[in-house]
Amino acid sequence: MGNAPTAKVIDGNSIAEEIRSEIADEVSRMKDAIAKVPGLAVIIVGQRKDSQTYVRNKIKACQEVGIASLMAEFPEDSAEDEVVRAVASFNDNPSVHGILVQLPLPQQHMDEEKILNTVSLEKDVDGFHPLNMGNLAMRGREPLFIPCTPKGCIELLLRSGIEIMGKKAVVIGRSNIVGTPTSLLLQRHHATVSVIHAYTRNPDVIAREADIVVSAVGVANLVRGDWLKPGAVVIDVGINPVEDPSSKHGYHLTGDVCYEEALPVVSAITPVPGGVGPMTIAMLLSNTLNSAKRAFRFS
Repeated sequence: MGNAPTAKVIDGNSIAEEIRSEIADEVSRMKDAIAKVPGLAVIIVGQRKDSQTYVRNKIKACQEVGIASLMAEFPEDSAEDEVVRAVASFNDNPSVHGILVQLPLPQQHMDEEKILNTVSLEKDVDGFHPLNMGNLAMRGREPLFIPCTPKGCIELLLRSGIEIMGKKAVVIGRSNIVGTPTSLLLQRHHATVSVIHAYTRNPDVIAREADIVVSAVGVANLVRGDWLKPGAVVIDVGINPVEDPSSKHGYHLTGDVCYEEALPVVSAITPVPGGVGPMTIAMLLSNTLNSAKRAFRFS
């Protein structure tokens, strides 16, 4: 019996469902009180299958909670100016409270940074505006929005009753989208944070000291069981397609953490899929609701 899995599996689907239901209640309270609802605008360029799936899921999630959604679709070869104009028109539209530019954009002829910087700070529900990131990094400052995936990671910990304050946390990966803001958020919750990246020496030794490990590098099964301290909590942000001839799509999704090896070691872990993914969309809805509340001065 010594090797029987003991880890609690943190169910992102059910926690996200709980959050979506709270959001739906708030949206309907807003609608009843002031006859307004939050609005989210999504901009997508090109025909990438994964991006189209993400956008479909976001629009469907909006419908489920009563948030209005608008979409601007552009062909792959559109001019950068067209996309910038679409962002600017959503900035000026008072019924839009959040603007989401689906990444990646076609790299050849579009400046991602320029397009993202066009999004009004008050509607930056992705939380990627340099001012939002800067305020997140500074003590005593509050960002208007916190990036959705990092916010979802912290929410999973909080709603699972996992203590963050005073704990050692290791974040694997330092992207602007997940790794860096997650490490800043963990510090806000008073964890002692180390960041592992491509140039880190002995990453396994550093990871093994952590009470909380958040992995966001996008490398399948990078984190082995012997990287983890017994009783640690693991939040696995990686979603990696791995070839699998037996699956109907020809691949299956796996995380950055070797799940089977981690289960007998850790005290709690998120599965992939069904862990962080559903939380990202729930946090996008939450940011859009908060933006509308600010715009309407509705509390």
